[in-house]
Amino acid sequence: MTSLQTAQSQPILPSSAPFSEDHITALNSVISGSSLAQRHWLSGFLAGYEVAHLPAVSPAAAPAKKIPLTIAYATDSGNAEEVAAKAKKIAGKQGFSAKLVDFADLSVSDLAKAKNLLVVASTWGEGDPPERAVEVYQALMADDAPRFDGVNFSVLGLGDSAYVNFCEVGKRLDERLEHLGGMRIAERVDADLDFEEPASTWTTGALDRLVDVAKPEPAPQTLPTAEVFHLDFPTSAYSKAQPFPAEITDLVNLNGSRSAKETYHVELSLEGSGLTFEPGDSIGVIAENDEAVIAELMMAVGLSADEALERRLRTDVDITQLSKPVMEAYAAVAHDDRLAALLDGEAWKAYLPGRQIIDLVTDFPAKLEADALLGLFRKLPPRLYSVASSLKAEPDLSHLLVSAVRYNSHGRDREGVASTFIADRHKVGDHLKVYVKSNKNFRLPEDPDRPIIMVGPGTGVAPFRAFLQERQATGATGKNWLFFGDRTYTHDFLYQLDWQEFEQDGVLDRIDVAFSRDQPEKVYVQDRMWERRADLFAWLEEGAALYVCGDEKAMAKDVDAMLSTIIADQSGADPEAYMAELKKERRYQRDVY
Repeated sequence: MTSLQTAQSQPILPSSAPFSEDHITALNSVISGSSLAQRHWLSGFLAGYEVAHLPAVSPAAAPAKKIPLTIAYATDSGNAEEVAAKAKKIAGKQGFSAKLVDFADLSVSDLAKAKNLLVVASTWGEGDPPERAVEVYQALMADDAPRFDGVNFSVLGLGDSAYVNFCEVGKRLDERLEHLGGMRIAERVDADLDFEEPASTWTTGALDRLVDVAKPEPAPQTLPTAEVFHLDFPTSAYSKAQPFPAEITDLVNLNGSRSAKETYHVELSLEGSGLTFEPGDSIGVIAENDEAVIAELMMAVGLSADEALERRLRTDVDITQLSKPVMEAYAAVAHDDRLAALLDGEAWKAYLPGRQIIDLVTDFPAKLEADALLGLFRKLPPRLYSVASSLKAEPDLSHLLVSAVRYNSHGRDREGVASTFIADRHKVGDHLKVYVKSNKNFRLPEDPDRPIIMVGPGTGVAPFRAFLQERQATGATGKNWLFFGDRTYTHDFLYQLDWQEFEQDGVLDRIDVAFSRDQPEKVYVQDRMWERRADLFAWLEEGAALYVCGDEKAMAKDVDAMLSTIIADQSGADPEAYMAELKKERRYQRDVY
């Protein structure tokens, strides 16, 4: 007897089938005696029968009319873009027809046509808009800017309260949109470095107000209050909210013994984390405050040893960065007439530079309870370091370049919170809590044949090591030119052997160096750019992309000014327009701090 005959001799339908006993017996008799072809035909027949005898379906109800919404962002590091993208996602759940736009990709007239507008704007440096947003920002502030009558708007400002002009761009945009006739439907929110919670509050509040103002028929569903606002869209279980404990596999000072600087090459193992990054991204390090600083601060406000308080001061809050909000918070509990007078006017601006919170509590002493002390501080922000390696070249590893910050101001020795946390309090085998911070505005060209010019003095050279590793690993054929600068050739030539190997391998086509202390007159990277101006401009004309990384206050501004001078000298063209076009084509990108 064949297996088929055996199967057919057994009952096909179980006794639990939704038929009477007689029908089950009859069906078993028919099916067990049928051929494969007959069963296929019967299957198709029954399927067709069902379709033919389905009840008539009523036409679907017309979909609810969605509220049009434009969410515009002005960003440098990507924070504003992430907030705006999350706002768009939440708006979609509420029934909005939302579109996300970069300030760099729109015109003021486009913005004025938006019926409902949410703006997320970062402030850079001392009150400046992000580079990619400058053109639209200036047009919006111009006398001939279009009217915004009938536009419902709200603004979220992102910034750093350590700067005097905190969230200045958001404030100006908010005022300007109202001046041009827009209707503010939700008050502006100014968010510090720890912006997730205020961004969440602003987003849900502004969207709820837009629902009320727009009054769609029928109204979209309101977002459940249990929705949690997270900015990261993780491809890994690890994120800023849940950092990965990365093992330190190498930690070495790259400066010579006679150097006045300490610059550490740090290798971190990401094995098992699932974390990925691109050259140009950063690694966020969750640092801790120094116990010596904590002890001094507690003593200054009259607090005795308290393990729970000390733990919070070590891991939770920023106990060093002095700002006007901190001064105001302290004045409210210290009741010092001298401090009140300092804050009454502009004198506080002269007091801030070079000082920290410990200076404030010693210059204007007062006894505080633990809760009052904790109430002065913002959350301790992570520190971001540009990745100095490519995953294609160094799988499961991330290399960082960390300069240990040590200086003296107002008679007091100071140390960088994160840099000395890494350099002084860690060794190989220890772990750092880390996460990946993407930077879409500092990326290698999509075209592997495009030449690149990299300007990175000091630790600003870190991402360019990653760029060259990536280009070598992927076989990119575009030319590569590096400008590097530091103090001395002998003691401060960071990654010197790497650059030499890249040259020998044909990856690095040109390198120009500037060591400021090796000759009587100081020489900087912008001076080398001027000396090579003809070739540099020729590369730009060939389509090269130019990258700058490093100090924003001095170096980046000087390099920008030199680039403008070179363009004018070599072409006679309007340098402002030429550089604006470079930025629009993403051929002039900066990662400055």
